[in-house]
Amino acid sequence: MGLIKFSVAAVLIYCLFVACLYLFQRRILFVPGQVSPDRQEAGVPDMREIDLSSADGLRLRSWYRGATDSRPTIVYFQGNAGSIAGRGFKARAFIDRGYGVLLVGYRGYGGNPGAPSEAGLILDGRAALSFLQAEGVSAKDTVLYGESLGSGIAVALAVQIWGAAQSSEGLDSPLGALVLEAPYTSIAEIAATRYWFVPVRYMLKDPFDSLSTIANLRSPLLILHGQRDAVIAVEHGRQIVRHGAGTKTVSSLRGRTPFRSFQSWRRRSGHRFSGGDVGFFTPTAGAEV
Repeated sequence: MGLIKFSVAAVLIYCLFVACLYLFQRRILFVPGQVSPDRQEAGVPDMREIDLSSADGLRLRSWYRGATDSRPTIVYFQGNAGSIAGRGFKARAFIDRGYGVLLVGYRGYGGNPGAPSEAGLILDGRAALSFLQAEGVSAKDTVLYGESLGSGIAVALAVQIWGAAQSSEGLDSPLGALVLEAPYTSIAEIAATRYWFVPVRYMLKDPFDSLSTIANLRSPLLILHGQRDAVIAVEHGRQIVRHGAGTKTVSSLRGRTPFRSFQSWRRRSGHRFSGGDVGFFTPTAGAEV
């Protein structure tokens, strides 16, 4: 009788845990900073505050600085925690060298309205691209940069841009390039590893399946991934490389920050973003990844 009671209690506790995991999954996945970001404190006072208008009616506070010397503009999609204020130091490195930077403020992050979701964040990304188009920045001069969670947004948008160009003009992707820092194959895969005892693949609202999407990419691709990344294992980055379309070049740049890796990649490619080039960079644990 005691064993039966114990088994029933164990099953009830498990079911309660699974139910809580399902109900609060977006609170686990998305950890937004709620304080409105300050450009001065973030070290980028020369960026201007803008409002991105999403297709579902949200106005999203973001930061923008135009490019100089015909440099590309980097559209930066942050990871799951904090806000764009925490990415000011990365923007600073690019801005000081003439690159344009658009730090995309997500819905629900940094005091912005709305609640984050996969579909919603992709709408935010599309709003960022529409803004750049209105600013006169062409797609070929645009680099999508996705950090961690943001890599899934960047991949989805890059493939959408290529699909739109192909259907309307019959051309390869006009997108300048795609850069992924610590990317994942899918959120479902990460969740299944972490919660191996729960059928998370059937529960996820926001799977962010980059592995399936990346096969349709026709833009140049650069991947940066720490070899000892304890959150998203480097094998995720390697799988993205294997499934990416086009000719693949695999390199290892030790002890470099993402910016130095990006600069090296551009120099080696002659500052050209030609389709079908893939770079794979795995800085050591000491690098900023």
